[in-house]
Amino acid sequence: MKELIEFIAKNIADSPDEVRVEEEEDVEDGRIVFRLFVAEDDKGKVIGREGRVAQAMRTLLRVAAAKQGTRAVLEIV
Repeated sequence: MKELIEFIAKNIADSPDEVRVEEEEDVEDGRIVFRLFVAEDDKGKVIGREGRVAQAMRTLLRVAAAKQGTRAVLEIV
């Protein structure tokens, strides 16, 4: 799932070298939290107009997580 987020973000961003994804497991909720870091100039592209790109990434992440029998959340930092 981490690779999926990283792949999408790198293809959208103007500075793909600065794209970084951190994965953290939340033991209390039993979910995985992914934090996406991009260059300051690329935040708008990754979030998209009215948050559409970010929402699409979150939807894909939820589907991938459901296939693995877990829950996942995407945070754009």
